[in-house]
Amino acid sequence: MAAEDGKRAVPLEDYRNIGIMAHIDAGKTPTTERILFYTGRNYKIGAPGGGGVHKGAATMDWMEQEQERGITICCGGGGGGGAALVTQRNMERALRVLDGAICLFDSVAGVEPQSETVWRQADRYGVPRICFVNKMDRLGANFFRTRDMIVTNLGAKPLVLQILVGAEDNFKGVIDLVKMRAILWSGEELGAKFVYEEIPSDLLELAQEYRVEMIETIVELDDEAMEGYLEGVEPDEETIKKLIRKGTIAINFVPVLYGSAFKNKGVQPLLDAVVDYLPSPLDVPPMKGTDVDNPEITIESASSDDKPFAGLAFKIMSDPFVGSLTFVRIYGGKLTAGSYVLNASKGKKERIARLLEMHANSREDVRVALAGDSVALAGLKDTITGETLSDPEHPIMAIEPKTKADVDKMGAGVVKLPQEDPSFYFPRDEEINQTVIEGMGELRLEIIVDRLKREFKIEANVGAPQVKYRESISRTSEVRYVHKKQSGGQGQFADITFKSEMKGGAVPREYIPGVMKGLEESISNGVLAGFPVVYVRAVILDGSYHDVDSSVLAFQLAARGAFQHLGDVIGDLNSRRGQINSFNDKPGEPACCQGGRSCCLTLLHCMIRGTI
Repeated sequence: MAAEDGKRAVPLEDYRNIGIMAHIDAGKTPTTERILFYTGRNYKIGAPGGGGVHKGAATMDWMEQEQERGITICCGGGGGGGAALVTQRNMERALRVLDGAICLFDSVAGVEPQSETVWRQADRYGVPRICFVNKMDRLGANFFRTRDMIVTNLGAKPLVLQILVGAEDNFKGVIDLVKMRAILWSGEELGAKFVYEEIPSDLLELAQEYRVEMIETIVELDDEAMEGYLEGVEPDEETIKKLIRKGTIAINFVPVLYGSAFKNKGVQPLLDAVVDYLPSPLDVPPMKGTDVDNPEITIESASSDDKPFAGLAFKIMSDPFVGSLTFVRIYGGKLTAGSYVLNASKGKKERIARLLEMHANSREDVRVALAGDSVALAGLKDTITGETLSDPEHPIMAIEPKTKADVDKMGAGVVKLPQEDPSFYFPRDEEINQTVIEGMGELRLEIIVDRLKREFKIEANVGAPQVKYRESISRTSEVRYVHKKQSGGQGQFADITFKSEMKGGAVPREYIPGVMKGLEESISNGVLAGFPVVYVRAVILDGSYHDVDSSVLAFQLAARGAFQHLGDVIGDLNSRRGQINSFNDKPGEPACCQGGRSCCLTLLHCMIRGTI
């Protein structure tokens, strides 16, 4: 972030844009809280699910739903902050703006399914990782098993940088294989202190074995180091760190560390590993886009303050005080409050009303943001997640409510939420008069409903969507219906019979549209329960008309009456213990369509569904 004079306060090579990714309940929030504490960002530690100051006090879990459920829901912006409950699409967008990541594992459960999913996504975007095997203090903790699962489940090559001193309730610390020193923690207080000591004699042989394995892996990356090692000269600590960093950034292997975040052990060495081994914005390939006027021309945006501005919108959040906030990772150039950017995807300019540095739900206004920063922009109206923002002079494109008032508020609420979570859909089904929300998992939908109630003050009846039943008939039936009405003056007369094709022009052609309309109106509301009728073939067999009293309306009413009379047939079947198997729409082509367009005069089902 820039200082007040607009100049860079922290060298870009010291930046670490990281995220923490893992299966749910692997310990992302406690780990994040310790990172914030040990880096001086927070003066206290909170972790959901604990007692005393821990319960509901997690900085990153600021939403009421997160504090109540003890899980992380929102994917954090800025320099990381993981997500225990985040859709695959949002996770992918978050990974796109990260330079590196910490992959967290539960030492008891090992590599779990969601860990495999986010690992594959990180592979897809080429995100370098380090692994932190958490909860080493738990009964059943097994770092050997987790290491092996990294190989078998993830297809990765683990580079073990530490071995344990004790385990489960006797977990005391780790042995640093780079320094060949033991790191031991005294106590489990919030600011737990640690000391470097000599390696215990009973662990020295094991430590030497793993150090040899580590060195043999890394010297393969450098000819000079390999030559020296073959001659019996081990690389020094500086060279070891340099080679580990080189292999980590190239994803030749993944460093593995251990600890217990909740017991405040192992997080400080993890932070050192982030600095030593994960890339800065200068170490990753530049962002690539295409020229707006010529998509065949590739444009690269390197991490430099002197380049034209280029950034990616990776998250949108609704803020009750500021309005819509768009989280943007800046890849090149600088951004100032009050300036304009171009959304090349939509060809629109957007004014940056405010630049905000976000920390959970707190915010701080800044005047300038530089390459490598992730900031929230207030004032954008047309930008959604996944879209590229650029300098206007150098455009680049990236690769059922309870009340009527609640209906209106729901419309506003459900429009904002998809901006934050593109996997959330809310189609309105007029047939059942319900708004159906769709998302990634039942828990995600529960959170959305809860947010609608709390943030947007929407009271709604929530439940499973009403089943959209369909009606049909089970066998061929012949029906004759005469519509006759006389009330003085011109009356109404129509006589039609349904079964097969009509011959001889018994009913004039001008009356046929009336029959069609009457049947179309009738099949939208079935005779049994009012649901649409499907897979019905209606054919005019015969009929008669009156020179004076017949009309299109009369034949329309006659068709309605004949259809309702057809319902009596189904009722008669029921009275004779006939059984209707199903009212559901069946997949595939109805039998009446198999004969093609010429099979009948009036094929209502097919005409309505547009199949002929």
